[in-house]
Amino acid sequence: MAMALVLARRLLLAAVLASVGTASFSTAAFSAYPDRPIRWILSHPPGGSADVIARLMQPKLEKILGQPLIIENRAGAGGIIAMDALSKSKPDGYTIGMGASGSLATSPALGETVPYDPLKSFQPIAAVSGQPFMLAVPGDSPIKTIGDVIDLEKRGNSKLTIGHGGAIMHLTAALFNYATGLNITLVTYKGTGPVVTDLLGAHIPLGIIDIPSAEAALSSGKVRALAISSSQRFEGLPDLPTFQEAGLKDFEAIGFLGMLAPAGVPPDALATIHRAFATVLRDPEVLARFKSFGSRPMTTDSKEFGDFIASEIRKWTAVVEAAHLRQK
Repeated sequence: MAMALVLARRLLLAAVLASVGTASFSTAAFSAYPDRPIRWILSHPPGGSADVIARLMQPKLEKILGQPLIIENRAGAGGIIAMDALSKSKPDGYTIGMGASGSLATSPALGETVPYDPLKSFQPIAAVSGQPFMLAVPGDSPIKTIGDVIDLEKRGNSKLTIGHGGAIMHLTAALFNYATGLNITLVTYKGTGPVVTDLLGAHIPLGIIDIPSAEAALSSGKVRALAISSSQRFEGLPDLPTFQEAGLKDFEAIGFLGMLAPAGVPPDALATIHRAFATVLRDPEVLARFKSFGSRPMTTDSKEFGDFIASEIRKWTAVVEAAHLRQK
């Protein structure tokens, strides 16, 4: 009996030590995160501005994290394919993704069917950058200000139209109508380049454009911007007022990029990745490249980025409903 009791005590002690050892090993193993390459899904094709930015950040992030980041371009369906792949990935910290305003905010607002929930399927890591847009006119247009547009349209018989490229620019134009109470006809183009071309030829009176597509036209004076859609003036165009400064309260429209992981990623992994991106987004070379693309860095923590996505969905949903743009 005594021998059995001693044996039982020894077995219990061995079990306790084993469990402590296993816990210590698991903690030590996770504290070494990352200990293998990280897969980085991009919702943009190779060579695009988002891809260029990612590949500029890649070696800087690898130096901080001590592991390779394997970029995987999964372009298509406005970023939905990439976000679907990310949402279905194992939430272990070894798959992250860069999403954009289209796949995370405007597509859901427009009622497009997406195979994920933008607010529940992901763990936001950090916003990366925001690109504003401009309302522009031909260089010799008599329209000089946002106020001129409003006055001209309210007089009637102005025949104003606004040309625009992709979905986010379409919604920016719709937001202008929504904010001013106007009903200017919106004309869809296959990209921003053709919009700039028609502004150069004075074939359209107004267009929503971005800085990279119109830089040469703006510099020559053959296209003139009336206002920029960010909440603050853009550093490269210090004399260009914001829509808010032009009298449209709370007007803001940006195309954003941001980092996410699958929902359920371990908090320690999330914190490590966030710190790495926060460091790289202060790098002078990265900041210079953002500026060259007409973008500016967005510094947020995980919660702030999640709240931002939710606010963008609410804003664009209101615009879509007011403009009757929701897909059936």
